[in-house]
Amino acid sequence: MSLPKFIVGMIFALSIVAGWSYVDGASLGTILMRAVICAVIIQVGYFLLVFAMIARSTPTPADKIREADRGIKVAEGEKLTARRGSLR
Repeated sequence: MSLPKFIVGMIFALSIVAGWSYVDGASLGTILMRAVICAVIIQVGYFLLVFAMIARSTPTPADKIREADRGIKVAEGEKLTARRGSLR
């Protein structure tokens, strides 16, 4: 879902909540509280949706190449030591 669609949908949902609260005879404070609660629920749902989409996405060929390039190639018999900062 793109961000503009999300924003339009959120504004639409919040206006429905505010209209329903007004018709119900709620006070201004109650209308604002309901709108804020609705906005928080929508934001959490959108975050979870985007998180789920990222979590289940498969790596692209560029990601696989990048991961392969990160491997350290060491000649046979050569040791990797961390001598930087040692006192020996």
